[in-house]
Amino acid sequence: MSSCCAKVSTVTHPLDPLSIEEIPIATSLIREYVNSKPLKFNCITLHEPTKADYAAFRNNSGPRPDRRAFSIVLQQGTPNVAEVIVNLTSRKVESWKDVKDVFPTLTLEDLDVTERIARSDPRVIQVCREIGITDMSRVYFDAWAIGIDERWGFERRLQQGLPYYRHSTYDNQYAHPLDFTVVVDTETEEILSVDVRRVNGQRTSTPLDQHNYLPGFMTDFYRHDRLKPINITQPAGVSFAMNGNELEWAGFKMHIGFNYREGIVLSDVRVHDAYENRERKLFNRISVVEMVVPYGNPQRPHHKKHAFDVGEYGSGLMTNSLKLGCDCKGAIHYLDAILPTSSGEATVIENAVCIHEEDNGLLYKHTDFRDNNVISARDRKLVISQIITAANYEYAFYHTFTLDGTYKLEIKLTGILNTYCLHPSEQAAPFGTQVAKGLDAHNHQHIFSLRVDPEIDGPNNTVVQSDALPAEDPVGSDANPYGNAFYAKKTPLLTSSQGAVNYCHETSRSWDITNPNRLNPASHKPLAYKILNNNCPPLMAKPGSTVYNRAGFARHSLWVLPYRDHELFPAGAYVCQSEGRTNHPHNPTIVDWAARNESIDNTDIVCYIQFGLTHFPRTEDFPIMPAEPVSVMLRASHFFQKNPGLWVPPSQGDAASCDAFAVDLKKNPKL
Repeated sequence: MSSCCAKVSTVTHPLDPLSIEEIPIATSLIREYVNSKPLKFNCITLHEPTKADYAAFRNNSGPRPDRRAFSIVLQQGTPNVAEVIVNLTSRKVESWKDVKDVFPTLTLEDLDVTERIARSDPRVIQVCREIGITDMSRVYFDAWAIGIDERWGFERRLQQGLPYYRHSTYDNQYAHPLDFTVVVDTETEEILSVDVRRVNGQRTSTPLDQHNYLPGFMTDFYRHDRLKPINITQPAGVSFAMNGNELEWAGFKMHIGFNYREGIVLSDVRVHDAYENRERKLFNRISVVEMVVPYGNPQRPHHKKHAFDVGEYGSGLMTNSLKLGCDCKGAIHYLDAILPTSSGEATVIENAVCIHEEDNGLLYKHTDFRDNNVISARDRKLVISQIITAANYEYAFYHTFTLDGTYKLEIKLTGILNTYCLHPSEQAAPFGTQVAKGLDAHNHQHIFSLRVDPEIDGPNNTVVQSDALPAEDPVGSDANPYGNAFYAKKTPLLTSSQGAVNYCHETSRSWDITNPNRLNPASHKPLAYKILNNNCPPLMAKPGSTVYNRAGFARHSLWVLPYRDHELFPAGAYVCQSEGRTNHPHNPTIVDWAARNESIDNTDIVCYIQFGLTHFPRTEDFPIMPAEPVSVMLRASHFFQKNPGLWVPPSQGDAASCDAFAVDLKKNPKL
């Protein structure tokens, strides 16, 4: 772990990820508990303390919570799944629960099975020979979770393999998709089916044109004379401080966690209010808890392609080891990720999380045109980021805080389009785009779910929907004589059924997470943080479809629910091979939680915010996609008494004149 700022050794924080020492301890205790059964460890991660226990510890009214590990284990070679909670403080297994008709995430070790066994399968070799491929070392398989396959149920743990061809070791495989897929049993490591797609009874040859992007192929294309170097320096060091995984920056305080599934987890987010001179709570916990990428081509085998990259593979497991100057620039502090292997050992992803500052343009500015008095201050943002590789796609997650108290999650999508070969008789339209000769990139969506557990200056909150509407009074009336009146219609969301709502562009809809028990002394409105989310496409899959059932969370832009400990994942704790059926005894989803129709008024609540994009591929997206950003933002709204950034000194150009004005003001208060 490398650092640009001072680190202070401290006792383990209750929310710290499991250490490199704790993971094998949990493994050993679980093995002792089952005695002779051969086990495969799907995950070993921190079992976070309950909110009440953590709050008591933070407030010095309760003991330090015991350290606990949560593990999902499989009996080796079988689909049998169990959930285990290990108390690492008392060194004992506290609970063991067998779960039925569910399958956990496919780890990187699981996904390696497909490529390893498919190349040597006689049926795969035969279908490759039929289209002229005899060198199987040039055939590669991207392993995916299987969206739907009616031929098998929960007796087998499945994945599918999408095959590609490479002319050479570093050739872009996505330029050469093959016209078949395989279905694999992950645990028995056998190919169950080789499914060939034929058009009018004919095979489709792979496109042979090369479309490469790596530097070795592009040397003659580069122009080194057009761009001059940009150097980012902070000669006095960074403005944030790290104490283990706890961070302080510009009045903000928070804990940065990391796990195999969600990746970055921000907890216990607080801010110092300069006007009230006290620390105020904002959010208990923030993380990306799910995403779905449904593809829009109805033909086989594309109906099976709808990836839940968080639930099916794990954002933490797919995270990159970040490199200075490439993924992050400036003065950087890195955090490593410690994750388990299937044998229960600990492994380290170095530099999994990048923490740094960036200039963020203007914080505020005004020019008094009468006396040419100018005041301006520069904004700055703190960025906490990770980048994951999900087969062909990369997703860069940027959790960002700015000096006006704003939190923003920006996700940049890049990497390579998922491609398929076109038969000469086919057209890519209407369900895709021909991005190069013989290459079809299908229409698809990326819908993310950001879980926000708020505590807006107190534990009890209410979400209020805000719609911009013209006044009801007609033009020419006494109340609206010129017809220009408009207002914000406020609608409190009182039950979890009412809390499932959608964005409305026509009314510039937003939502206020309010504290109804405290009013702003100036506006007399409840303290709030406003959800601004206009990047939220509706789910294109029709009601009753497999994707609609499995991705219930994506049906609405926002869900508001009462908080429950360890109720996290909106598509279910077990997403692989899920059918999305309601009332599953071991795998409830957000649809089930909302159906309880409990009160969400002036109570401890949690918000699930969906955002993303609908992607109709362009030729400019190939052979490698320029980063495309989507974001969601939470901004203070009547939370502070005034502009919270006024403590920031003016920019260098204004500093001298501001200092001179301050001296004059002290001499003559009437100025």
